[in-house]
Amino acid sequence: MHHTLDQLHRGELAGTRRLNLAAGLMDFPVEIFDLSDSLEVLDLSHNQLDSLPDSLPRLKKLQRLFLSNNNFETVPEVLSQCSRLSMIAFKGNRIHTLPDHALPPRTRWLILTDNCLESLPASLGSLPCLQKVSLAGNRLRHLPGQLIHCQHLEFIRVAANQLEEFPTWLLSLPRLTWFGYAGNPFCADWSQPGRGQPQLATPQLTTPQLTTIDWHQLVLGEVLGQGASGIISRGVWNSGDGDLEVAVKVFKGEVTSDGYPIDEMQACLAVGSHSNLMSPLGQISNHPEQKTGLVFPLAPADYRSLGNPPSLDSCTRDTYSPETHFSVQAVLNIALDVAAAVAHLHQRGILHGDLYAHNILSNHLDRAILGDFGAASFYPESLATRLEPTEIRAFGCLLEDLLSHCPTADSPSASMVEDLHQLCQDCMDTRPDQRPGFSLILDQMEGLVSTIG
Repeated sequence: MHHTLDQLHRGELAGTRRLNLAAGLMDFPVEIFDLSDSLEVLDLSHNQLDSLPDSLPRLKKLQRLFLSNNNFETVPEVLSQCSRLSMIAFKGNRIHTLPDHALPPRTRWLILTDNCLESLPASLGSLPCLQKVSLAGNRLRHLPGQLIHCQHLEFIRVAANQLEEFPTWLLSLPRLTWFGYAGNPFCADWSQPGRGQPQLATPQLTTPQLTTIDWHQLVLGEVLGQGASGIISRGVWNSGDGDLEVAVKVFKGEVTSDGYPIDEMQACLAVGSHSNLMSPLGQISNHPEQKTGLVFPLAPADYRSLGNPPSLDSCTRDTYSPETHFSVQAVLNIALDVAAAVAHLHQRGILHGDLYAHNILSNHLDRAILGDFGAASFYPESLATRLEPTEIRAFGCLLEDLLSHCPTADSPSASMVEDLHQLCQDCMDTRPDQRPGFSLILDQMEGLVSTIG
């Protein structure tokens, strides 16, 4: 819900827990402090703000602060005094400075995507609750080694920066799960990982290996969904051989929350064909606003998103509708399909980086297709044993979610469910080098399938 300045001025918002105000603001409205006894979420994105008042801690219940698409150049140090603040978003500002100790001790979710940061303070490592960090689209040359102290860190995006060395030390974090780093100097040559797949051309906006589809050949229909990188719509492609129903993904901008669109295109090129992966038909040319995009086959009508994206509360974990239920057979089928898809990616030196239920489609037969390569990154074989365990943990999280919606009381498949729970725990082992590889995971799951007959 969006609110207005008039509502705020007239006192109509007394007692509100969430305020969403986009009104070209150049100054912080003092009337917001009238809500100090109730306000938990403050969204002042899409304004012209460049500072916050020193009295901000008066909002004593404030937990989440959204200031994206404003004019901030420095993260205000007053945030450190907001004792309950745990989520902070400054996407799309002009921030070049994050002062030491500017963030509150409860910081759990930090969004600094699409800014001008060249470095980060060592004090990030003193945030014990830090779980999710979005830093894509900055100018970072290195990450502070003190991040190794953030033992709860699960999700980090550092794509589209200026990192010259891969931060290998991050891979020892016990909970690192969703990692995206494409578009940095250190991975410039990693699009040719040498695992038997065709070599890829140097990234460019028109990639010869992928069919070019003129925008004027496409007729767009309803929006099917949207994520960090773009909006997906139903469409019809007049290919010259007749009309074909397709899904059209148009990227939101030059830099997304996951990184550069061209890196997603390069990953799509390298994916190849697999029954459990959504591979593109071509890339869009001649968009009227010069946007980039991809055209995919339209998933059959009975396919639906397996889950919903994380909420403000769940932070890194997907959410599911209350009526969601999976049979043991469904859990097994879906997990087996996803494992096969990710194993195929790893064989090609591609880290998906965003292995979530909301990026998986499933049908009434409980078959699954993995899509959305916005956070995908290439990696060399020398890093395989260090990087792949992050994605194995993501698979464990997915399996845990599926099992949490699987009624098992007095089930004849109780022993199988126990085996799946054990596999889940193994995949989420806090010692990355102790997690099973996908070849072993597939063997175990195929063995369970065979017992069902």
